[in-house]
Amino acid sequence: MNHIVAARVFVAIAERASLTAAADLLDMSRATVTRHLADMESWTGARLFHRSTRRITLTVAGEATLLRCREMLALAEQIPLVGEQHNEALQGILRMASAPSLALATLTTAIAEFLRRHPLAAIDLQVGYKAVNLIEDRIDLAIRITNHLEPGLIARRIGECPSLICASPAYLRQHGEPQRAEDLAQHNCLTFAYFGKSLWNFERGTDTLGVPVSGNLSTNDSLVLLQAAVDGAGITMQPAYSAVPLIRQGTLVQLLAQEKPQTLGIYALYSSREYQPALLRAMLDFLVEWLENENPLNTCV
Repeated sequence: MNHIVAARVFVAIAERASLTAAADLLDMSRATVTRHLADMESWTGARLFHRSTRRITLTVAGEATLLRCREMLALAEQIPLVGEQHNEALQGILRMASAPSLALATLTTAIAEFLRRHPLAAIDLQVGYKAVNLIEDRIDLAIRITNHLEPGLIARRIGECPSLICASPAYLRQHGEPQRAEDLAQHNCLTFAYFGKSLWNFERGTDTLGVPVSGNLSTNDSLVLLQAAVDGAGITMQPAYSAVPLIRQGTLVQLLAQEKPQTLGIYALYSSREYQPALLRAMLDFLVEWLENENPLNTCV
């Protein structure tokens, strides 16, 4: 019996409360997961789960074993493998997910640099605005821009994403320019279907001001809203990394410069704290460094 593998499988079952979910997470068959669980119970000499037709829960012995297994896996992760002592040896496939706008603005460039440093690695990048399910979609690392993470997610804040309010010169000539955040309620605001559709938040000192907005165009793609604003359709709130280049070109005009839209966090989401492959750990550390130094997203106009 491979004690490390068996412990890893046991921890996955305990965290997911499901043999099937653990099998999906570890890319194993359910039969293999069941066998490893039997090995763990044989090793410990105790029944580790209460099982019914609807759910499984840890026994008292299972709870104690879970604590010890997590400690064992953490120690195992600290033992450097010979093949991982050099950056060039990082290999395997890392499945990632990101919003299209972030992927275009910086993540694709960051990934290209990461692959240059680690030529034996490979990245499978899935783009979309809908939040992925790490287990069901078999995603190792999801990058999400938000201030509202669902409870229970394992996340690491790796950066910040400021936003800007902008519109085209043509729209402003026809409709005028808002002078305060509250004035946005009187304008045609282009809204993002998955976040803040009817409320744009601003920071005023230590308080948060929520401004209800509405308009005749809503979509699940911020890049579509950006192009619609360029075409004069209305006012948009955009990540600074998307808006700044167009503002510098004069295609868009920054509005309400004295106001500060609420800054969002950039989070890396993954399925386990205890067991992280070397490739995942390396990408996490690289992205923190990249977002802070190499290609910051808090670009100023």
